[in-house]
Order: sequence, then C-alpha cells, then structure tokens
Amino acid sequence: MHFLDWLIIFSYLFYIVWDGIRRSHSTRHVRGYFLANQALPWWAIGLSIMATQMSAITLVGTTGQGYQDGMKFIQFYFGLPFAMIILCFTVVPFFRRSKVFTAYEFLEKRFDCRIRILTSFLFLVSRGISCGVIIAAPALILSIIFGWSLVLTVLIIGLPAVIYTMLGGVQAVTWADVKQMALILVGMTVVLYVLVDQFPQEVSFGGALKLAGVSGRLETVDFSFDPSRTYTFWSGLLGGTFLMLSYFGCDQSQVQRYLTARSITEGRVALLLSALMKIPLQFVILLIGVLVFVFFNFSPAPLAFNPSILEESSTRPQFPELEARHRAVQDQLRQVATHMAIDVDGDIEKRSEYLELLDRRNKIRQELINLSGLEINDVNYIFPYFVTRHLPIGIAGVMIAAILAAAMSSISSELNALSASSVMDIYCRLVQREAPPSHYLWISKLVTVFWGIVASTVAVYSGQLGSLIEVVNLFGSFFYGSLLGVFVLGIGTNWVTSRAALVGLISGMLVVALFSLVTDYSFLWYNAVGVVTVCLIGFLVSSIETLFGCKGKA
Repeated sequence: MHFLDWLIIFSYLFYIVWDGIRRSHSTRHVRGYFLANQALPWWAIGLSIMATQMSAITLVGTTGQGYQDGMKFIQFYFGLPFAMIILCFTVVPFFRRSKVFTAYEFLEKRFDCRIRILTSFLFLVSRGISCGVIIAAPALILSIIFGWSLVLTVLIIGLPAVIYTMLGGVQAVTWADVKQMALILVGMTVVLYVLVDQFPQEVSFGGALKLAGVSGRLETVDFSFDPSRTYTFWSGLLGGTFLMLSYFGCDQSQVQRYLTARSITEGRVALLLSALMKIPLQFVILLIGVLVFVFFNFSPAPLAFNPSILEESSTRPQFPELEARHRAVQDQLRQVATHMAIDVDGDIEKRSEYLELLDRRNKIRQELINLSGLEINDVNYIFPYFVTRHLPIGIAGVMIAAILAAAMSSISSELNALSASSVMDIYCRLVQREAPPSHYLWISKLVTVFWGIVASTVAVYSGQLGSLIEVVNLFGSFFYGSLLGVFVLGIGTNWVTSRAALVGLISGMLVVALFSLVTDYSFLWYNAVGVVTVCLIGFLVSSIETLFGCKGKA
C-alpha cells in the first residue's frame, strides 16, 4: 500500500468519526437519538435506506457472485419495486400514525406484550448475527492486505462505527450514510473505468462482454420453474417480493429509516427512491464482478484468491505441478480469449476451446483447494485481490475507503436499530418502565456498545462461511417470513386475536425450519412459506376461539 492510499483511508475514518461527534448535540433525549425528532428530508432517508442495505457484503460478496455466476443474482431484486409500493400504502402510514419508536411496539398496541417481545427478540438475534457478517467482509480485506489477524481488523472496522453511532444516534448515522453513498458511487465508477482501461489495447468493451456472454455470465433471466434454483425469474419476483416485504416492512433497521421522515409522504418517497435506484446499482456491481472475470482472462489469475489456501498448499509436493499446469492453461486462455474478443463473429471451435480452458482452470483450482484441506469459500476474496493488486495508487485507497463506507453505513444503522429495539421493546417494557430521559439515553448508548461487541465477536467466525451475500439473506429468511405474517395479521385484520397471532408466529418458524430440512427449495421461498403459514394458522385459531366462545384480545 502506498502512502497516498493510507492517507485517503485514514482521512475518511477520521472524518466519519468527527462528523458523528459533531452531530451528538441533537441527541440529548431518546426521541432525537432514535428518530432524529422526525425531521430528516426524504432524499437523505432514501440514500440512508440504500446505504443500510448496501453493505461491504454487497461490494465484496456480490462482485464475487458476479465473477463466479454472472448476472443471475440480479433476479433476486425483481420483487423489490412491488414490495416498496405495497409498503408505501400499508406499513408506512400505519407506523407513523401509531407514533411508535419500533415496528414491534405497534404489535403490542394491536395484539399484546408477548407478541412485541418475541418479534423484537427475533429481530435482535437475526440482526445481531448479520451485523457480525457485515463487519467480517471488510475485515477480510484488511487481513488479506496486511497479513493481520482477523480479530484486529474486525476492531479496526467496528470501532469507528460504534463510536459515531453511540455518540450521534440516528442523526449521525443518516448523514454519514449520505456521504458514504457518494463515496461508494465514486469508487464504483472509478473501478469500472479502470477495469475497462486495463484490458488489452486490442480488446474493446464489446469484445469483453462477448467473452462474458460465451461463458454464460451475461445470462440475466432464468425462467426455470425449478424451486431448488436460487436465482430465477420466479424466485426473484415471487419469493423476492416476500423477502423484501419482510426486510423493509418488519426489520427495525429499515423501518427506523422512514420513521425519521418529516411526514408520511416523505417516508413513502424515500422508499420509492431506494427502489428506483437499487436494481440499476446492483446491476453495475454485478457487472464489475463479471468484468473482473474477463480481466483475469488476459491477466495472470492466482491459483486461489484466498491466500490461506495458497499458503497451506505451497508446502505440498504436488504444488509445483499444479502451478505449472495452471500457468500453461492461463497462457492458452489468454491467447484464445484475445482471439475471440477481437473476432466478434468467432467460431464454434474456438468457443468450445475457450469453455474447455475455463473448465480446466476451475478443476485445477479445485484440486488445489482439496490439496490444502481447507473448507473455505474463495468467492469472498476475488474482489479484494483485484483491488489490492491491480488498481493504481490512490484508486486502491478510494476503493478500500468505499468498502469501509459500505460496511460502516450498514453497521451503524443496524447498531442504532438494535439499540432502539433493546431499549424501547425490552428494557423500557420489562426492566425500567419509569426513569428520567437522561437515564434512557445513557442506557441506549451503553446498549449500542454492547451490540458492537456482539457483532464483532460474530465477525471473527463468519469469515469462514460461504458467499457472504447469501449467508445474510439465508439466515434472515428463516425468521422474516413469519414476522411478516404477524404484521399482515395485525394490519390487515381487526378480528385475529393475540393468542392466534402468537401460535401462528411460532408455527410459521417451525414450518419454515421443517421445510428447509425436507425439501431442496431455494431459501427465497422460505419467506412465502412463513407468511402463508402464520396467516393460515392465525385465521384458524381465531375461528376456533370464536366458535367455542373463548376469544381473547382482538
């Protein structure tokens, strides 16, 4: 790393922490700390919603996903616009008119305290773990660059986010998100330009896309009805709609964003802004991953992107032979790829040779992974490897700062939401119901630090998981559908009882767990299963209660 890269990175970290401290003057009571006195403009909230969802996992995991599988992941977001429109006319006005701090507070007003505590607990568990995974993504980058321990890099990432979130509350989080989104957009634009510029002089952008198309990485839409496939048109449109409804309608880290808006209308516009920009932005990120794949058709690619695999395998007697075979395949691949990129029409024979070389390279890499004996997914290391070894001086610093920005925007939003739910749903409700405002503010800051420690602990272990972008969505899918079902019962009916909602919620989670064990369906369908189960059981139990005259609270 050059001095200029270090200067960019540390200047960014210093500025974000300083800005959070500067905004702490508006957080002298809990309403300002968690809701910013409901005075934030729609465009800032919209950017904050995007920044909260676009973590470093998006930049690291999604680019790796694009390198490995191509553009198919974009189908995951096909349901997002429909979900946002539905939410604009349902939960946004309901939450605002209920004058709540958290989404789960509404459920107590509609049902009872049991529902509020259980749903809040599920959010705390799922988001506490996913926040750790979010910290792990940039921590992996730093550990690769500097050879530091993962524990140290987790602290380097998590500590600044905890400091400005603890001091500045949601006000600091939102305005930091705005600046971080600007940095992310600049970083992605610069990387896209540098990628194309580093292709061989005779290879055009169109030729590069042709290579990506031949390898199958430009296949965007898959109309297969196979429910075991994760990324298809139908799983994205139907399953994705339920997932997005669950995430943006039931997850406090997102609900809290539009609760800070100045009005219902501005909350709606903020959601629609994020929906309008999300798919094009995700498309660009995936495209960067695809172009990194094309780049390594022409430039020497490593035997493994994860340095620990190379380190573990390099001492084995088989390593030199694998390295020689990989180098030979890479030389052939460069010649064939260059020929195909220049010859736009190409021929079937060259296409077959190109695909065969790609397959041989993948098999050699798999042999190396087997040789190392490590069960580590390589996909999370692809983009960090490119950033640290192939971007020019200064640009690498900007991109690493952008990845840190993506990480901290999500970390800070989730820490503030975890604190809000812990204090307002658990502490104020069960522990200390009457206390001065200063007491709750102090507890809120203390709880923020607690969740920072929990997330950092989780982060140390989550680096050994598979594709990080899938890990977060998979874990959330076990809970979110059932949570959404309870909100559907609460907002959509006035006759379903609290007992029925509670039985439905528990049944939904059990059915989703069983469904995941006995079928090979994609996790995108878990949310739909959870919603349907909770609603059916809720309707059934309420009907039975009415029939036998034992109806409780409506």
